[in-house]
Amino acid sequence: MKRVALASVVLAMASMSFLSCGYSSSYYKPPSGLTTRVAASQSVSTPTAFPGLLIIDGANDTIGRGGISAGSSPGLMAISPDRKTLLVFDSVSNSVAVINARTETATGSIPLPGPTTSVVALATGFGYAAVPGAIVNGSPTGGVVVLNLTAGGIMATISVPSAQTVVASPDGTKLLVFSNDSDAVTIMSPLLVNTGNPVTVAVPGFDRPVNGVFSADGSTAYILNCGPECASGTASASVQTLDMATSSVGAPLAVDGATIGWLNGSTLYLAGNSPTNNSCAGETTAALTCGRLDIVDLGSMTLTSSVVITDGFHDRIDMSSNGQLFIGSYGCTTIGNVNNPQGEVRGCLSIFDTTTAGNTTAVIPPDNGDVTGLQSFTSRDVEYVAEGGNLRVYDTTKDALLISSFISTGTITISGEIIDVKAIDFF
Repeated sequence: MKRVALASVVLAMASMSFLSCGYSSSYYKPPSGLTTRVAASQSVSTPTAFPGLLIIDGANDTIGRGGISAGSSPGLMAISPDRKTLLVFDSVSNSVAVINARTETATGSIPLPGPTTSVVALATGFGYAAVPGAIVNGSPTGGVVVLNLTAGGIMATISVPSAQTVVASPDGTKLLVFSNDSDAVTIMSPLLVNTGNPVTVAVPGFDRPVNGVFSADGSTAYILNCGPECASGTASASVQTLDMATSSVGAPLAVDGATIGWLNGSTLYLAGNSPTNNSCAGETTAALTCGRLDIVDLGSMTLTSSVVITDGFHDRIDMSSNGQLFIGSYGCTTIGNVNNPQGEVRGCLSIFDTTTAGNTTAVIPPDNGDVTGLQSFTSRDVEYVAEGGNLRVYDTTKDALLISSFISTGTITISGEIIDVKAIDFF
């Protein structure tokens, strides 16, 4: 296996800033001088800005000093559970920049054998990228690329045909790998890589599974079956349990759509689209079709309610500290113009208040564009939302843009296009 040494890269960028989490200000402050950092990947160059990572002060929503080089078109990010390492995918070079969050420097870049839309970073010093176009000798195209984040380079490429999405268990000992046009889920054991033992097992019995949500203890995974939304699936999307100890599969519970999910206690929230239950009833909108947020009681494994949300392919979800669920999609029905709001303005973001009993209505903010990043905080009632290339700050006590002395419009003013946001410091 080819190993590529990580080259040291240190680049100051006057127009950029970056956020980091997990380090006590009592003994250390990073070069930015901030202890409540949020990283924002800026993908598009302008005459006054450069691609890379901006450092945002998450305490007051201002841009900090300095910045980090992360390729010419940085976008998708992943952060390790200990908040020490940040991975940034550059879509132009198909490479992953490895960022030391403590020192706010890029320690190198690892080329991938193709594009990816799913990367995880573990505290073990390794990262995992699902690359559907990866070439594995003697196997169908597709695999999970194992990245050595300390020594640099690719440690191994594990064959998983058409690998599209990878999800890590809470303790990082198991990975779920989802493949395009497959009715199986692959369980990967990352600690077994290069030990001579079998690394993967394919578990059948699903219907075009596209994602999964782990229980808090990692013993159960709730597998999201895309069903008809993924074209070749059956009549209904569904959710099924997967016992991680025995690989046994539970019976499917039919839902409207299931491409992304969020688990809160014994309640599972599922977002997606239905080919039949897709009206926008209850909303005043010019949109002809809408998506659905289904709420599942895991205790009884029953569907308790369904909420109308925006359409598009739902692949972003996050819950604020005060129980506001943010759901984002791409390719949704866009209406109006946020820069010239003469009528309805609608994009790909929906917000649902999970704390109000019996609530069946979502808030659709007047904004345009795909939602590509979401980030909540434990110490503030705000949510960062990357939508349409802008970085919005939502007041989650009102489910509306935050208006403060620092951001009078609810938007952090940035010259380039923001793709993703990740909190580095715990705050």
